[in-house]
Amino acid sequence: MKKIFSALLICAGLHAAAQNTHENLVQYVKPIIGTQRMGHTYPGATVPFGMVQLSPETDTASYELNGKYNPKVYEYCAGYQYEDKTIVGFSHTHFSGTGHSDLGDFLIMPTVGQLKLNPGVADKPGSGYRSAFSHANEVSAANYYKVKLDASNITAEMTTSARVGFHQYTFPKSDQSHIILDLMAGIYNYPDKTVWTYVKLLNDSTLVGYRQTNGWARTRTLYFAMAFNKKFVQHGFKKYDKREVYGGFWGKFNQSKNFPEIAGKQIRAYFDFKTEEGEKIKIKFALSPVSMDGALANMQAEVPGWDFEKVKADGQKLWETELEKITVNASTERKQDFYTAMYHTMINPTIYMDVDGQYKGLDQNIHKADGFTNYTTFSLWDTYRALHPLFNIIQPQRNADMVKSMMVHFDQSPEKMLPVWSNSANENWCMSGYHSVAVIADAVVKGNAPFDAEKALDACVTTARHRSYEGIGEYMDKGYIPDEKTGVSVSNTLEYAYDDWAIAQMAKKLGKTDIYNEFIKRSENYKNVYDAKSGFMRPRLADGTFRVKFDPLSTINEGFIEGNAWNYTLFAPQDPSGLIKLMGGNKRFVGYLDSLFTMNLPDKYFAETEDITRDGIIGNYVHGNEPSHHVAYLYNWTDKPWKTQERIRMILPRMYKPTPDGLGGNDDTGQMSAWYIFSSMGFYPVAPGSVDYSLGSPSVNNAVIQVGNGKTFNITVKNQSEKNVYVQKMMLNGKPYNKLSITHQDIMNGGEMVFYMSNKHK
Repeated sequence: MKKIFSALLICAGLHAAAQNTHENLVQYVKPIIGTQRMGHTYPGATVPFGMVQLSPETDTASYELNGKYNPKVYEYCAGYQYEDKTIVGFSHTHFSGTGHSDLGDFLIMPTVGQLKLNPGVADKPGSGYRSAFSHANEVSAANYYKVKLDASNITAEMTTSARVGFHQYTFPKSDQSHIILDLMAGIYNYPDKTVWTYVKLLNDSTLVGYRQTNGWARTRTLYFAMAFNKKFVQHGFKKYDKREVYGGFWGKFNQSKNFPEIAGKQIRAYFDFKTEEGEKIKIKFALSPVSMDGALANMQAEVPGWDFEKVKADGQKLWETELEKITVNASTERKQDFYTAMYHTMINPTIYMDVDGQYKGLDQNIHKADGFTNYTTFSLWDTYRALHPLFNIIQPQRNADMVKSMMVHFDQSPEKMLPVWSNSANENWCMSGYHSVAVIADAVVKGNAPFDAEKALDACVTTARHRSYEGIGEYMDKGYIPDEKTGVSVSNTLEYAYDDWAIAQMAKKLGKTDIYNEFIKRSENYKNVYDAKSGFMRPRLADGTFRVKFDPLSTINEGFIEGNAWNYTLFAPQDPSGLIKLMGGNKRFVGYLDSLFTMNLPDKYFAETEDITRDGIIGNYVHGNEPSHHVAYLYNWTDKPWKTQERIRMILPRMYKPTPDGLGGNDDTGQMSAWYIFSSMGFYPVAPGSVDYSLGSPSVNNAVIQVGNGKTFNITVKNQSEKNVYVQKMMLNGKPYNKLSITHQDIMNGGEMVFYMSNKHK
């Protein structure tokens, strides 16, 4: 997926333990907005992994402009831009830090005075229902968002359960108070994105409906139920549909006012009230992937009453429980970074089923999850690297359910492939590789596989042998993907080779020698796109020669996706020792790594890319793009492992700050944040599918990880300071420890790792 830069505004009222002492963490969580130019995680209300992610939208940029792609829309992948001055409303579904987008369903906006059903434009907020606002009157916390809408003097508050958004609007005295339900609004919106919409009133305070969209997810239907705590005086609909060739005989009715139902492609609804000063109009808005009845049942099960504060508190307790799975003692700034990162890692993937277990499958039929929670929002090109390995430590049951969700995806897939980038019963086919296999292999190899592992292996092998998918056939025949086949031939070859290694590890664990032999051989295909003459991974033609025209600094039309040859040449995390040998040995490899971090990358090499700005770059090392996330740890395979420690401690404060522009890259549904969590504790999964974590340099003073069964793994850091970035010695469970890695079992057994730090390397 293209990268965008993460935007999150949270001041969370949370609690966590540090050194066995509970403390209030609200003081440590700060606004994290991304870069100066972009912002793409939303501020708003959600519970951990919740289906509803309720957040303000600050503009309505269209994907299309004059019949072409509108670059402005890229800034609104999450709907919210910190620099904007107006809010157009509050919608219920969002992606967190993704570089392509969709969603933004069911936008609600309260207003007073003359009814306006058009959002208007940002430089003239009075021209529509949008309102100016100030960050000074904005609060975002775990499962809570609040803002004052200046145009109407309405205070908007919202909280959630897993499937229900709960709105609370405090109105002024008015005989013209309105709630607008915009069923046309959306993120990455464009004419004709909405295929069909239906709304039906059940009574004078409750309605149900659905909307089907054709966007990134090409066939997505979401159902809703909406209930008010007060009867509305009247209601109405306005259709903006193009003139229909055939519309039946519905013209017999006036459907625009107080009619019980409406259907069409472009619809806005409104509900009128008379309010007293300070009166609170409350709305419960439930979602379902299955039916309108399912949405009503979700509402009744999760939020049966109208106690806003209780729903808020219940959700915050859920966050508290999740955040306490890792407790740290560190400087104030490090705690702000750490717990914001923890929050980010538990937004996605998202629950995708009703309270009764029913969900819509990839085959567009209704299924029932049998003994597991069904999840969606799998941004696997990103999250296989660190997010899912983190879940295998602190969320093993959820991660196992996510694997089960991938397996039912495979079973329902017409193409018989595991998910690549899936959302809402749709495969979006975004980015390269088949990285579900890495997630599944990591779970199996680490012993977190309460599922049919042999069936999972079969699904991985079937996916990896799918010859018609993005060059896999050529990859199998030639050992690489020819440049003529695709513009991302090199990165695809490298990523397939890593995934093949992961399949081999799973096969080895399960005793499948024939599969192991096949895929361990395939995993060496990364060597086939290395050009010893130039010293880079390079596009290779079908006749075996390397492409002549080639710029290793460019990210455009050079055979890679979201990275240049300088960064991607280091992408063989499954075989660092073999890569070092391939590139000429230790001395040259160390020099290459050093140059990556210290050279200057001129602006022209990323000026045309949407996904990278200077904020996410150190030298030519691009931390804002995931293919480089393992790179700093590669010094551990050389004679200078202390440089890993040095680089990690340089990256941490430069790429993660508790400031409005504090993330140096798009969070990618938690991957950037998972990197931070691992690295700040001193270890990282360089190659998921292995039981080993590479050691670095912890930036915290102390960390306690809850590893299950009442056990904890404690990390203690002696002589910690900003200058003491080098590890002088380590102790594991009271004994000297001299390895550069630690195993998953060492962590899950519980115990203590002690790092002794110094300002001088060994």
